[in-house]
Amino acid sequence: MYFGIIPLILFVIFLISYLKDPRKMINGLLFNLFICSFLLFCVIASLASDHYFLRLIVIIPFIALFILIPFGILALMFGLFLNARVLMKREGRRLANSLTLLVAIGILLFILLPIIYPASVFSIHLQPIFGGISLITFYFFIHLSNFLSAYFLYQFNRPKLNQDFIIVLGSGLINDKVPPLLASRIQKAMDFYHKQAAVTTPPTIIFSGGQGPDENLPEAEAMQRYAIEKGIPIEHTLQENRSVNTYQNMLFSKQLMDDRKQGKDYNSIFTTNNFHLFRAGIYARLAGLNSQGIGSKTAFYYWPNAMIREYVAIVVMGRKRHMKMIGPIVGISIILSLFSFFFV
Repeated sequence: MYFGIIPLILFVIFLISYLKDPRKMINGLLFNLFICSFLLFCVIASLASDHYFLRLIVIIPFIALFILIPFGILALMFGLFLNARVLMKREGRRLANSLTLLVAIGILLFILLPIIYPASVFSIHLQPIFGGISLITFYFFIHLSNFLSAYFLYQFNRPKLNQDFIIVLGSGLINDKVPPLLASRIQKAMDFYHKQAAVTTPPTIIFSGGQGPDENLPEAEAMQRYAIEKGIPIEHTLQENRSVNTYQNMLFSKQLMDDRKQGKDYNSIFTTNNFHLFRAGIYARLAGLNSQGIGSKTAFYYWPNAMIREYVAIVVMGRKRHMKMIGPIVGISIILSLFSFFFV
């Protein structure tokens, strides 16, 4: 069937884009388009087939999936409520730790919407406004799907053991000590350091992080001390102690590496927690740093809330692009509502 060419073309385009740079959101979009077109091809091919058994093999899983989706949404909602309870109990009752709770409440409202049907309470002239809200919701659903796909694909990144530098991204000190979250990033860098040192020249580890207002020493210094205590030679370490955010981590570390190599080519990677990996890769690209990342594991109870925070940060990063999409929808919805109010 000629339709089968479409998923093949989409897969080739995705593969080229991913191999060229796995740090792009468009990789998630291309991968999702490939998967959807491939599944549609399977359905069309099975319906066109004369084999009854082949039809059942393809169609039954789709029917089962359609039936299970509502139960999956309910399970997700209860899971997020439970996660919010565990997270706030272990990490404290702060707004930053309540994102899973807010999303769970949002899902609950989404489930109740067909029952409540708020549009019926308001004037019929506001129907275009509700239509615009639905379009914006659908837009962010697609964007979230692209983000999740791009994020999971980036987790498969496996850098070669030929690096000149490893950048360890800071995440804050607690009582001027390296906390477990940051320690996992340093440990990931040390693991890679030892793997490469076993086969070739060991890389230089750059500890990147400035001094916060509530800290008595730069984060990079505390990180370096931690690694030296674990057996990393001091001559194989550098401090980048000016940065206050991830973009500066990448930018100032790049300046250090450029100065050290004096215009020569070099290879570098960065380490951070797995939930932060994809966004850190975007910042590396924005800083002009051709560096890929490897992620350390995060406690499961912490991961959902952290992922929501990462997605919000990704949305904020692309706010200008999102406004170009949302702005016309909002404008047209308001114009249609006004037209309906005055002329209908």
